[in-house]
Amino acid sequence: MWSFLVVVYAIVAYTQGATAWGTLGHQTFLAPKALAFVKSSLGSTYDQSLGPAAPWADSVRYVSSYRWSAPLHFVDAEDSPLSGSCSVQESRDCGDGDCILTAIANYTSRVAKTSLSSAQRQEALKFLDIGQPLHVEAYEVGGNDISAKCSGKTTNLHSVNTGIVSKNIDDNHDGDVQTYAADLVDKIKTGSYKKLTSDWLSCTSITEPASKRFFFSESAHTMEDDVGRLLARAEDAADATITPLKCPLVWARESNAYVCSTVFTYTSGQDLCTSSYYTKAVPVIDLQIAKQGYRLAAWLNVIFDGAVNLP
Repeated sequence: MWSFLVVVYAIVAYTQGATAWGTLGHQTFLAPKALAFVKSSLGSTYDQSLGPAAPWADSVRYVSSYRWSAPLHFVDAEDSPLSGSCSVQESRDCGDGDCILTAIANYTSRVAKTSLSSAQRQEALKFLDIGQPLHVEAYEVGGNDISAKCSGKTTNLHSVNTGIVSKNIDDNHDGDVQTYAADLVDKIKTGSYKKLTSDWLSCTSITEPASKRFFFSESAHTMEDDVGRLLARAEDAADATITPLKCPLVWARESNAYVCSTVFTYTSGQDLCTSSYYTKAVPVIDLQIAKQGYRLAAWLNVIFDGAVNLP
């Protein structure tokens, strides 16, 4: 049976700290061993569910003992979105190894490491995050320093995402995040997203011409390749250095492309939550949230069950 929990996690993580949105239950896209780990790791503190745990990483970075974690939420793409040039380059944008690309690799290995304490593995699970376009953009601090208007209120461009998601839920999903999650799951199971899911799990770029997709190797790369090689290296003390994985870099580039095609397409003074900008942004945000939830489930499934275990 399909459920909505991982999608709710993605909704909460994507909108950065919407703590009231809660969770939906225990059956998810997760395979049996991954689900068992999530439930036992998060425990009663988080109702054994990813949903309530989703805002943790975003909120804890403001706590003095966790300020070191702030750069691990993003990769500052030093591209030129206003001129229509969006890109993520590992050496340029994560040269010091202190960004979300290396964080995903690090916390993947820590989640799987049974020699760590339960608390350490739970923390690693809560740090895993795969998704938001302005988390892969350096310009004006990922949009935080750009004034914007949403439903008549002054905010910043980064926060407009939350406003658009909230308005979308009110306008199109009965004002209920559970209905929103269920609608996204239906799209994945039987709707317009069903034919896209194999691409979501691929680690080749679906936004580039086919002739350029295999930029890492001559053959397609999979989640199983990424996670398998990482965990194998983690067992070898001589090769324990954490380096960015191939799949998250492809996905970062995919998200970053929306910075040019969608995020920076507004006009000065435009209300981004009541205009054509909102209409254009909603399908992109829906797609990104669905992909993020689906990919996170697949990622955890590979770690604990050895395969993505998804249709």
